[in-house]
Amino acid sequence: MMNNATTKALTELAPTGRIRVAINYGNPVLAQKNPQTGEPEGVSVDLARELSCRLHVPVELVTFDAAGKVFEALKASAWDVAFLAIDPVRAAEISFTSPYVVIEGTYIVRTESPLHCIEDFDRPGNRIAVGRGAAYDLFLTRALHHAELVRTDTSAGAVDYFVAQKLDAAAGVRQPLMAYAESNAGLRVIEGRFTAIEQAMGTPKRREFGLAYLVDFIEEMKSSGFITHALQRSGQGDAVVAPARPMPYLNWPE
Repeated sequence: MMNNATTKALTELAPTGRIRVAINYGNPVLAQKNPQTGEPEGVSVDLARELSCRLHVPVELVTFDAAGKVFEALKASAWDVAFLAIDPVRAAEISFTSPYVVIEGTYIVRTESPLHCIEDFDRPGNRIAVGRGAAYDLFLTRALHHAELVRTDTSAGAVDYFVAQKLDAAAGVRQPLMAYAESNAGLRVIEGRFTAIEQAMGTPKRREFGLAYLVDFIEEMKSSGFITHALQRSGQGDAVVAPARPMPYLNWPE
């Protein structure tokens, strides 16, 4: 039986009678499309389904091919819960839990490129492809003062554009960049990172009980090993699970 606080959380997280969860295929560490069935899978999908089981309501997975599109869809109230990287721009409209996965943002370049370390990139004349609205786009927009960012609709498209247009680099998440370099000769991924991308659950602002429930939920999922096992099942076992906070969090509104 649900207590009063949990009932209020359910009302905020599932105002339509189901939890509409945004799933971002643009970050393959967190979500992938099953090649046989076409269905979404991955750690964010597993968390969404577990959340719906806990609250005893159906889940509706609303899929996107880029994080920027997830954020834009907030204007149309297209989702109730999302899996996104924490960023100050997004935090103006979304309330986030603590992170559950920490991912490295880095660059891919050609093998013969003179760029060898993170500090080499912010120089006049360097053109870096990036997916519009991705966490690393938002971060690099603030951090780079000399290099030029060239934006594409998706993060995967940014890597393709870097290659096709012979730009100096593409920015992105380390794991998919490594996979791309392994499948395409003449490319290498830079050691080190320009930022640690903290992936979290989020819900639109002013859903205080919903946020409190998500905060407790994600801490339990970290400490119980649920997230570790979900990453391993989806072939992303090298992703770093964020440290769990002491449980219970229990920062419920009055």
